[in-house]
Amino acid sequence: MKIILIGYPCSGKGTQAQFISKKYQIPKISTGDLLRKKIFNKKINSNKKINDKIKSGKLVSDKIIISLIKKRLKKNDCLKGYVLDGFPRTLNQFKIMHLEKINIDFLIEILVSKKNIFKRALGRQIHIPSGRIYHNIYNPPLIKNKDDITGEKLIIREDDTKKIIEKRLKEYEIFKKKIFKYCTKKKILKNLKYFTINGNKNLKKIKHSIQKILIK
Repeated sequence: MKIILIGYPCSGKGTQAQFISKKYQIPKISTGDLLRKKIFNKKINSNKKINDKIKSGKLVSDKIIISLIKKRLKKNDCLKGYVLDGFPRTLNQFKIMHLEKINIDFLIEILVSKKNIFKRALGRQIHIPSGRIYHNIYNPPLIKNKDDITGEKLIIREDDTKKIIEKRLKEYEIFKKKIFKYCTKKKILKNLKYFTINGNKNLKKIKHSIQKILIK
């Protein structure tokens, strides 16, 4: 079971990827998590350049992203499948994924209104080591600013600002058009099961929609 989740930033991809990972016992692989872990490792000097790009809302180079993904997919826990969250994010990444034969069974797009995207973005917190996501209104931690499992400090993503979110919404719309044009040209969708989900609904209904898709 190899899955890609796509959608606007803050559409709930991370939350649903965690659900899929736990439900079907496959790893959740997020480029955002991989990058933040790399930045978190202070032994690597080159991380400042990556961190500066994330702060400004710029995309990290495809070379770095592909390298991180390929390395992660070689681990044994990926043999039964995986769920990709936030990858691919550019047409070039999608092309390389296709050429490198990184196979996908399901492409699931979570559709959320822009109004709800901003509500979700401006209140989100994450636990870097695990990738667990919280929100001060929709999914608050048991103890303020602390991870429920480890008790470690939660952080606010530096790219969760209105200006950067607006920029990323436009980038996603362009990306989506290019991806489907490429898929049509290469006839990729014939071997790929594509579904859309209404991400404006509550978590229980969204999870139910995903389960219905994955048992088909």
